[in-house]
Amino acid sequence: MYMRCLFSFAYLLCLTLTVLAERPFELVVHRGPDTLRCTYLALRETQQFRALPEGGYTKTRLLHTGEERIQYISHEEERVWDRAEALCGGRDGWDFPTLLHTIAPPTLSAEQIVFGIAHSETIPLEVEPLITSGDSSNRVDLVFFADGYTSEEKAKFIEDARRLAEDISGNQTFYTVKPLLNFWAAFTPSKESGIGTGGNTKDTPFGLYRDGTELRSVWYSKPEVARKACFSLGDQCDYPILMGNDPLYGGLGGEFTVITPSLANGALVLRHELGHSIIDVGEEYDGAESIDYFGVNTAQDTSLDAVPWAHWLTKAANSPHSHLHNETAAAPRVERAAMPLQEYAWTLLNTSVSWSTKFNSSGTYTWHLVRFSLSGIPHAEDLRVALDGKDLGWVPRQDIGVDRWHYDIRIDSPLSPGEHEVTFTLRSKEAEGEAQLCSIEILEFGDDDEFVSNPGHYSLYPTFSEKNATTYRPTNEDCLMRLVTTPNFCKVCTEGLWHALLRRVTLIDTLTVGCAPSGPSGERTLDLALVPLAHLRARPVDVEESYEVTWVRDGVEVREWKNQTSVVDAGDALGSYAVQVRYWTEEVRVDPDRLLESEVEYVVTTRCA
Repeated sequence: MYMRCLFSFAYLLCLTLTVLAERPFELVVHRGPDTLRCTYLALRETQQFRALPEGGYTKTRLLHTGEERIQYISHEEERVWDRAEALCGGRDGWDFPTLLHTIAPPTLSAEQIVFGIAHSETIPLEVEPLITSGDSSNRVDLVFFADGYTSEEKAKFIEDARRLAEDISGNQTFYTVKPLLNFWAAFTPSKESGIGTGGNTKDTPFGLYRDGTELRSVWYSKPEVARKACFSLGDQCDYPILMGNDPLYGGLGGEFTVITPSLANGALVLRHELGHSIIDVGEEYDGAESIDYFGVNTAQDTSLDAVPWAHWLTKAANSPHSHLHNETAAAPRVERAAMPLQEYAWTLLNTSVSWSTKFNSSGTYTWHLVRFSLSGIPHAEDLRVALDGKDLGWVPRQDIGVDRWHYDIRIDSPLSPGEHEVTFTLRSKEAEGEAQLCSIEILEFGDDDEFVSNPGHYSLYPTFSEKNATTYRPTNEDCLMRLVTTPNFCKVCTEGLWHALLRRVTLIDTLTVGCAPSGPSGERTLDLALVPLAHLRARPVDVEESYEVTWVRDGVEVREWKNQTSVVDAGDALGSYAVQVRYWTEEVRVDPDRLLESEVEYVVTTRCA
C-alpha cells in the first residue's frame, strides 16, 4: 500500500511506503463435528499473515459448545470461497448467520457488511484508545467490550479496562511485546448493571452470566452480537475481550476472552486466557481434559524430537544436578512427581459436616504439596484445613474478601504409604451460602536429585490430566499457564508469543523517500520508521535486544549507513535502495520462518530537482 504526501519547508516531496505484505483472505467456519452442518461463517480480507504457506493456513479447534472452529487463510480469494463451499455447501443454500466482507479496510461501513437472515444491526460502539503503539494494519489489536455497564457506568468501564491493559502490559506478561499491541475500549451501554446468575441473563449487549454458585466460568448468551461487533471494527479488533461488570473471579477462553474486572483476579484470568488465544498454547495445570494439553508448551512423549522446547532445556553444565543429566541422551530427564489426588469439588461448605476426601500414597516421595482454591472465606478463623487430622495453618490472602484465590501449602516430609484424608471444616455460620471449596489437589515430589523445583530450570515436568494421563511441560511453576497467580509466561510461551505476534506484524512501519534542497540537485532522503523495539522503546525493558539495519544500494551494501534509520544520498542518484532489518532478543532462540526479519525495496527513477 502506498501513500503520497506533500511536505513544506525542508521536504519538497516525499513518498511513504507502508511496508505490508499482500493482504490475505480469512475464512472462519463453525460446524458440528458429527453433523458437519455449518452454524456460522465469516469471510473477509484480513491483515498480513507472514510466512503464509502456498496452500494456505488451516487451524481447527474445538469450542466449548462442542462445535469445531475452522480457520483458513489464503492469498487467493477464490480459493477461500471454494473452501467455504466445500465445508458448508453451495452459498445459495446457506441458512445460517454469515459475516462477509471482501473490501479492503481501514473502515467498514454498514453497507459493506452482509449479515445472515434475521440479524439485527451492529450494536453502537464508542471506541476509545487505551494503549496504542501504531496503525492497526501493522499491530495486533485487543478490544475490551462492555457488558453490564450502564450509561452512568461508562467511566467505570474505561477505568476497569485501562487498569487491566496497563496491568498486563506494564512490567510483566506482555511488557516486552507491548510495541506490537494496541488496546482499545469499546463501550455499549447496558440497560441493567452487572452480569446474570444462576443461568439467567440480564439485559446486556452480550448476555454474560454465571450458570451456578461457583466462581468459575462466565458464559455469553449472544455470541452473534459479539462476532458482529468485532467484525465491524476490521483490523482494529483481532482479539475481543468481553468484560462483565462483576467484582469477583470469573472468565472463559475460546472464541472470545471473557473476564471480570476483579481486583484480585481480573488480570490473572485475562493474561491466562489471552495465552490460549494469542499463542495457541494449552493448559499446564493438572486436572484438565486431555485435549486441553497442546501447543509449544506441551510434549506428549519424552523423546528429544518430540519436545518443542528442546532448545530451552537447561544444559547439564548449568544444572545444580549435572551428574543426573546426560547431554547426549536421546530423551531428556523427566522430573519425578505424582498426583495422588485431584478434584474440582465446587461445593458449598457448611458447619454441620466437614467436607473430606481420601487418597492413597505410595510413600516413595520426599515432600508433598496441598494445593486448593477457595471463595467466600475472608477470615482464617472461619475455616480449618487439615491433612490426616493435622491443622495445616491456612490463612487467606490479605484483603481477598469473598473472591476466589489459590493456595499452596508445602510440607517438607514424605507421606507414609497407604491411605490419607484431607478435610475442610467451616467454622463460621455466617459464611454458609458463600463459603466454597473450588478445587483440591495433592502433589508429591522426589528429592533434590530427582526433582528440580528451582525457578528457571527447563526440563520435562509431568502434568496430569483429569484421568491422570501424563503430558509434560517446560518448567516446574514458572508459567502463568500453570499457575494463574504467576504474572509471567515461561520462556517457551514467551517465544511462542513473539512468533504469533510477528506473524501479523512486520518490523518496518514505513519507509519515506523524499527530496530536500541542498545544492543544485538537492539530496535524496530515506527515513525508516521501525516498530519501537530495542533502543527505540519509550521505556527500556530488562531483556537483551537489538536492531540491525543494513542498507543496500544497487545490490551493494552501504557500510556507512549501517544501523541508521535516516540516511541521505545524492539527489541525482538513480537505482534501487533496499533496507534489511533484523531484530534480536534473548527471548527468542529459534526463528524458522524468519519472522524477526523484514525488508523493503524502492527503485528511484527520477532525480531530485
